[in-house]
Amino acid sequence: MKKYTYVIIGGSIAAVAAIEGIRSEDKKGDILVIGEEPCRAYGRPLISYYLLGETDLARMDYRPETFYEENGVALRLGVRAEKIDPAKKTVTLADGEKIDYEKLLVATGSRPFDPPMEGIESVKERFRFMTKADALALDKALSPEKRVLIMGAGLIGLKCFEGIASRVKSVAIADLAGRILPSILDETGATMVQRTLEEHGATFYLSDSVSRFEGGTARLKSGKSLDFDILVTAIGVRPNTELIKEAGGEVNRGIAVDECGRTSLPDIFAAGDCAESFDVASGTKKVLALLPNASMQGRVAGANMAGGKAKLENALPFNSIGFFGTHVMTAGVYEGEIYREKTERTYKALFTKDDLLKGFILINLPERAGIYLKLLKEHIPLSKVDFEALKTSPAWSAFSPEARERNFAREI
Repeated sequence: MKKYTYVIIGGSIAAVAAIEGIRSEDKKGDILVIGEEPCRAYGRPLISYYLLGETDLARMDYRPETFYEENGVALRLGVRAEKIDPAKKTVTLADGEKIDYEKLLVATGSRPFDPPMEGIESVKERFRFMTKADALALDKALSPEKRVLIMGAGLIGLKCFEGIASRVKSVAIADLAGRILPSILDETGATMVQRTLEEHGATFYLSDSVSRFEGGTARLKSGKSLDFDILVTAIGVRPNTELIKEAGGEVNRGIAVDECGRTSLPDIFAAGDCAESFDVASGTKKVLALLPNASMQGRVAGANMAGGKAKLENALPFNSIGFFGTHVMTAGVYEGEIYREKTERTYKALFTKDDLLKGFILINLPERAGIYLKLLKEHIPLSKVDFEALKTSPAWSAFSPEARERNFAREI
C-alpha cells in the first residue's frame, strides 16, 4: 500500500487549486487525486454552454491535459472514497483499496437534493443538471418536439433552460418560491430577468410545486396540471460532508474549517462546496458554493498542507451570470438602507448599513463592479469615500489620493 504525501478526495476546481497551492510550497511531494467522476476537472458552469453548442468537451477542461503530469499528480478517477480513518491516516475506496496519506484534502463538493415526490418513479425521462454526465445524458434526450418541465427556478434550473430553450418545443419552470433566483435577486431584479427568460420561451409557475407525478403529467399544488416529456430536477444541493462527519470531524451545514482550511481532524483539510467559509459581508460562517471561492479555498488549503502560511480572507457571496445577453452581478447581503436606480434595461441596488456597503445587485451594469467589491471586501467606511459619487458613477476618483495610490501599487 503506497503512502502519498498529499491525497485529495474530489477532482474538481478546489482540487486543481489545491495542487497549485501545494506546488507553490513543495515541488516534489507526491500527490494523488481521487475523483468519483471518471474525468479530469472541468468548468461546471460550462455544461449549459455545451448544450447551447457554444463550447465542446475539450474546451470544458479546467486545465490542459498536461497539467497533472507536469505537476506530478497521480489520478484515480471513477472511484468513490468510502471512508477516512484519521488515526491510521488511510482512505478506503469503494473497490476496497486503502491509501495511506500524510496530508489529506476533502474537496467532495455537493450533490443534488431531491425531496420525496409522489409518483416520481413513474417519470420515464428524468434528469439532473450538475455534472458533465448529466449534460451528456440530457443532450441525447433533447429534440424539437419534446416538452420539458424544470423543477427549480434557481441558478441551476435557469442555466439549464438557457442551454435547452432553442432545442425543444416548450419549457415550463415550477418553483415554490414567489420569484426566480430568490437567493440572489430582490423582486425588482427578479422581474427583469424573468422577463428576459419569458421572451425566450420560458413559462413560469411560481409559488407552486408538484404534489405528484402521473407518468408524463405533473399535478401542481395549485390544482394545475402540466404535461411534459422530459423532467429536470434542479431544486437544490447539499454539501458532501459525510466522510468527515463519519470520521468524527466537526460538521455544521458544511465541513467546519479554520481560515487556513484545516478541519477539526489532524492533517485533514477541506475546501470547495463541501466546506464552510467566513463570509465577510454577513460576518458568519456559511457554505459559499461558488467557483471563485472553491478556487481560493483550495489554493489556501493546498499551500498550508505543504507547510505554508496562507489564509482565506475576504470571502463573500459573489455571482456573475448571464441569461441571453442579460448580465447579472450580485454580492454580499441585502440589509440596511437601499439605493436604487432603474431603467428599462438596467438595474442597480446598493445596500448600506453602519457606514458600510453590505451588498449590491447590478443588472446590465458590469462596468466598475470591482469598486463596489473593494468596498465590500475591505470594509471601507463610506464616510472615507465620496459615496454619493460612487452611487451613480463608480470611479477611483471618489477615493482619497492615498487609497488610490495603494490600489494602484497592488495592481502593478
